Amino acid sequence: MATSGKLASLRLPPLPTVGELIKLYNLRAEKQLSQNFLLDLRLTDKIVRQAGSLRDSHVCEVGPGPGGLTRSILNAGAVDLLVVEKDTRFIPGLKLLSDAAPGRLRIVHGDILTYRMDRGFPVNITKPWEEDPPNLHIIGNLPFSISTLLIIKWLENIANRTGPFVYGRTRLTLTFQKEVAERLTASTGSKQRSRLSIMAQYLCTVHNCFTIPGRAFVPKPKVDVGVVHFTPLVQPQIQQPFSLVEKVVRNIFQFRRKHCHKGVEKLFPEAYRIELTQEMMQKADVDPTLRPTELTIPQIRALADAYAHLCSHEPSLLSYNYREELRMKHHTRQGNTPTDTVTSTLPSPQQPR
Repeated sequence: MATSGKLASLRLPPLPTVGELIKLYNLRAEKQLSQNFLLDLRLTDKIVRQAGSLRDSHVCEVGPGPGGLTRSILNAGAVDLLVVEKDTRFIPGLKLLSDAAPGRLRIVHGDILTYRMDRGFPVNITKPWEEDPPNLHIIGNLPFSISTLLIIKWLENIANRTGPFVYGRTRLTLTFQKEVAERLTASTGSKQRSRLSIMAQYLCTVHNCFTIPGRAFVPKPKVDVGVVHFTPLVQPQIQQPFSLVEKVVRNIFQFRRKHCHKGVEKLFPEAYRIELTQEMMQKADVDPTLRPTELTIPQIRALADAYAHLCSHEPSLLSYNYREELRMKHHTRQGNTPTDTVTSTLPSPQQPR
């Protein structure tokens, strides 16, 4: 009984509805900021439930807007909720919520892409990486315009154990366009399998929780929305630097309908392309005629390891950029001399490495 009494005391007192707040402060979703409000508290409660128990938890909410999800997080028992909101128009409504939940809601008027979340919470909530995740969650109904950028940034933070992951294996529960949610969770061989699938799944357990129809949002977006839950893995499935893995995966998936060796080729300067591609594919023991979508994470791991091995013998490979080479060729054809030329210090194909 004492526990239920404690939780009841954390619930918010009667407040204006989110819809009433929107009218009160004359809030409109800004199209250029790809804002879409979720006003149905049953749906915001459902999103929050995907995070697991929030009783006595610390939470960072990204882009709270008019505060629908914020209410659900507070009602779920979070004792410390930090909201990061870029748009000044939403601050008065969030202050109203803060007054209704004394000492439990902190408002940061800032941009989540630059906010230092590693300084946002007390150090004593930290859990060693090998243990259970800390009682810290990131939850957000993300604007479509930044959702992919943000998850890639956080995946890099997971790989380096920086940002929100200095506290341990912080869990994330986030909304994405349905198509992005499907890509994040796509299995080997599926049509949606992509660069994003590999980058998320080699670092996290990723779960596509449920889909919210577009009509539930105001204004209604042209697409439905997926809720995705991430738990960082204790041991990443690929033991290479994030930037190296990202480079290999990006190159492989740039020709997603072709055989995977086509993308691998673009990791190497033209003069050594065929020889080094063959060496990398053989060392990784991956069938060069597989399509990128057919590659498993262990096969991507083998390719990343083989590429890292080649780079250890020839470090200049790491900075080689195929698109930059194309740009320079284009300049040369146009009669311009590019100011930043890339000179390769690779050995000749005959030289043993």
